[in-house]
Amino acid sequence: MKKLTGAQIAIESLIAEGVEVVFGYPGGAILPTYDALLDSKVKHILVRHEQGAAHMAEGYARASGKPGVVLVTSGPGATNTVTGIANAYMDSTPIVVITGQVPTTLIGNDAFQEADVVGITRPCTKHNYLVKDVHDLARIIKEAFYIARTGRPGPVVIDLPKDVQVAESTYRHPEKVELRGYRPVLRGNPRQIERAVEALEKSSRPLFYVGGGVQSSGATPELAELVRGLGIPVCETLMALGSFPASDPLCLGMLGMHGSYATNTAVCETDCLVAVGARFDDRVTGRLSDFAPKAESIIHIDIDPSSISKNVKVHVPIVGDIRFVLADILELVKGRESLGARREVWRKWHEQILRWRAERPLYENGRNASHISPVQAIQELHEVAGGDCIVATDVGQHQMWVAQLYPFERPRSLLTSGGLGTMGYGLPAGIGAKFAAPDRRVVVVTGDGSIQMNIQELGTAVEYGLDLKVLILNNYFLGMVRQWQERFYNERYSYSAMSVPDFVKLAEAYGARGFRVERPDDLKATMRDAFAVPGVVLIDAVIPREEAVMPMIPPGGSMSEMLFA
Repeated sequence: MKKLTGAQIAIESLIAEGVEVVFGYPGGAILPTYDALLDSKVKHILVRHEQGAAHMAEGYARASGKPGVVLVTSGPGATNTVTGIANAYMDSTPIVVITGQVPTTLIGNDAFQEADVVGITRPCTKHNYLVKDVHDLARIIKEAFYIARTGRPGPVVIDLPKDVQVAESTYRHPEKVELRGYRPVLRGNPRQIERAVEALEKSSRPLFYVGGGVQSSGATPELAELVRGLGIPVCETLMALGSFPASDPLCLGMLGMHGSYATNTAVCETDCLVAVGARFDDRVTGRLSDFAPKAESIIHIDIDPSSISKNVKVHVPIVGDIRFVLADILELVKGRESLGARREVWRKWHEQILRWRAERPLYENGRNASHISPVQAIQELHEVAGGDCIVATDVGQHQMWVAQLYPFERPRSLLTSGGLGTMGYGLPAGIGAKFAAPDRRVVVVTGDGSIQMNIQELGTAVEYGLDLKVLILNNYFLGMVRQWQERFYNERYSYSAMSVPDFVKLAEAYGARGFRVERPDDLKATMRDAFAVPGVVLIDAVIPREEAVMPMIPPGGSMSEMLFA
């Protein structure tokens, strides 16, 4: 059998794993692998910064459901990816990051561009490897992809020394993975599933609380069948938006810090909360002691046993793959007469929630004659972009306005940084999504602060001829920081105002098109003109600096203490 170099084995292993696209940036310690990449059928996307590569891989993974792949050099090349790795870890996104490393003989000698990548990334990866022997490389890459995409998905790092890349070995792609101690539980315990159904039978005000794990599992069809079959309302976390169609009357939208009055009130009043692939994040729960205070039963379905009862003590824990668990629940509830008798009670509960929604709708006055409101901007965006659009956001006020107002109808349509809250995520994530779903429209919604974190990736989007639209909601402030300073720091605006460049000229400098709009009467026409232009287009929409995301649970507060103005 012909021998291959470690670099060639790495590329062949990627091909065997079905990898079609790699996001990366070359450098000395990874050059052997880049040389092997040149002769392969794998498409390489040359980014402008390694953080952008990690976020692109995240966007690719979130849009496609397949692991995204990053290829970078040692030292600063590797450390520049750490923010994206930590972001993927928090949001359970499967990516595999291959970093070059100095030769094994120099590790620990403070060699040029050496960094302890394994040590640095250990706290924010599912697993990481330092490859010391070329004979282990094919197995390690096989394991890395398996770990990244199974169980609770997440990032895996492979640190690949230069001498291992040039060493030779015979290559045979492993057929299977055997990892002692890592065997994710797929099937839920039948008795626990029975207990969950029994709890639903006794409930008068049940509520589904859905997290991002539903989309990771591919369980949205099972969720829709179960929710509609029972007639139980469903609320979603930020990461879950699109798991259940926004147009369905049973969909209550987002809960938590910036959830609607109706949704958060339903959480306060429910007597049976069914958490599906959610982790009870603090931005959802508010003050833990007051979360879902009337819930006599809290059911938690999750593939990660460490997430169950981590933040909120639950009554019925079910460990397993959500798709399988929901399928088992569906089988159990079919034809169950006792559940049929509850449907009328649950219908009245749903009607009560809809009355709460009518009492306090989100943003009653969505339009203003003197300035562009965020509500108007998101509404116009939806009209021009359409329902089958992927929206990638950065972090801040614009992110919450999208979450509150954009009606997501299908899964893998909202890409955003939930757990880590990473400014600079949106543009590269949108680029990654476009490579994953070239036939779907991709829009990036960002702020004047966030866009400048990774604005250099406009060059990447232009170089590869992507059809990508970028909407900046520009208030010349770090908007969410300003909002908190206004309400909780006595209007002491400590370093949250900022000067911004001429975004239109900057877009044109990168070879993109730029539009600026300041008047509400011009917004619709400007948006339509911008979306009619092929390629990369940036829209700079000026909004008032005083605009706030409402309602809001104050820090340390509970859902019953929401602020509305």
